[in-house]
Amino acid sequence: MNMAAISHFTPITFAYLLLIFTISTTTPTASAIDVTTLLSSFQNLSSFASLLTETGVADELSHRISLTLLAVPNQYLSSAEELTRPLPPSSLADLLRYHVLLQFLSWSDLQKITPSGTLVTTLFQTTGRASSNFGSVNITRDAETGSVTVHSPPAPYSPSNATVLSLIKTMPYNITVLAVDSLLVPYGFDLMASETRPPLGLNITKTLLDGHDFNVAASMLSASGVVTDFENDERGAGITLFVPTDIAFANLPSNVKLQSLPADQKAVVLKFHVLHSYYPLGSLESIVNPVQPTLATEERGAGSFTLNISRVNGSVAIDTGIVQASVTQTVFDQNPVSIFGVSRVLLPREIFSKDPTLEPGGKPGHGVVEASNSPEISPPPETPAESSESPSNLLSPPSFREDIRSGSTRRSCIVLALCCIGLYLLSVQIAEEVKVKIMPSS
Repeated sequence: MNMAAISHFTPITFAYLLLIFTISTTTPTASAIDVTTLLSSFQNLSSFASLLTETGVADELSHRISLTLLAVPNQYLSSAEELTRPLPPSSLADLLRYHVLLQFLSWSDLQKITPSGTLVTTLFQTTGRASSNFGSVNITRDAETGSVTVHSPPAPYSPSNATVLSLIKTMPYNITVLAVDSLLVPYGFDLMASETRPPLGLNITKTLLDGHDFNVAASMLSASGVVTDFENDERGAGITLFVPTDIAFANLPSNVKLQSLPADQKAVVLKFHVLHSYYPLGSLESIVNPVQPTLATEERGAGSFTLNISRVNGSVAIDTGIVQASVTQTVFDQNPVSIFGVSRVLLPREIFSKDPTLEPGGKPGHGVVEASNSPEISPPPETPAESSESPSNLLSPPSFREDIRSGSTRRSCIVLALCCIGLYLLSVQIAEEVKVKIMPSS
């Protein structure tokens, strides 16, 4: 290509590159949560942040990508009756886990809560140490005053509740930090209970082989290396594995060749069978939030690679969007690890193309599902517009509001400026082309 041709295309090409760069640098992406760094800039939350770090709960949160943290400011934490005497480390950690909601709640989500409230699962519920659903919280909003209150079920019997004071920080679809005026205690929680969970160090591959019906799954887990990741996660909130039986692998459609997938996709499919929380069978049967993130969700982004878990006809049903399976047996269940046999291989819709015979209402096991060349991960929905009028007792700090406004304004200005540059360069190019066309030949 000669120099004239290069100069002919440079303006518009340059404009396109600028716009692409702007979009890539202003589009939010899901990332792991570093609570310690996030809270470090809020001095009034220093004591709460220290407790999260000392108990190891902060490390547990680093594996998650979508949650709401109820943080207790220093002045309220120092007067908390529950902390007037030394607590066993395990009890203190569970108390803090009760302040971690496993659901991202935006400012507008809080404003939409009804007076009857909404039940939200906490990290404590997933440990298996909570009775019934007492590891969840009920969030209500007073329609007249706009105040939002977090209650420990079963309301109205539990004396423990906290009022949301302010919005501290929000990173859409990743984390929201809310300040509350009291430390929450789960109903029936024994603050002085000693640590009863034994060290496990479970060999997952051996456990599956001992189960006799899981030879294929054990082989795939061992060969891929992901089983080591699973065993390393036998801490904190624990893990729950859904393991397809050998018959489930044998009944896969002929075009589903898991062994032929690239190594990274095969690892994602295996991680798609694991929840990063310990759920005994009883907790699965009464699960509050049916849509559960998996280890694959943590790797690929919020909102992707999720499982829909519900109770159907007396058994636990698992829906991937293209495959419906059921829990057939308990292979192993000892806090912090539970392993369940499932009737079908859980195929994520992000990797496998949809097939009508695999969708609800179709005949499972007879359709053709082809692996796509690359995973298609649906981007998270656009952030809903926040109401301009917030309840008086939920006012976010002025600096936070200014950060949001200034950040949005800067991005808008950059995009507008680059668009103007692009239009200008395009007009220059057009003008040169017209000039060349009308210029008489020499």
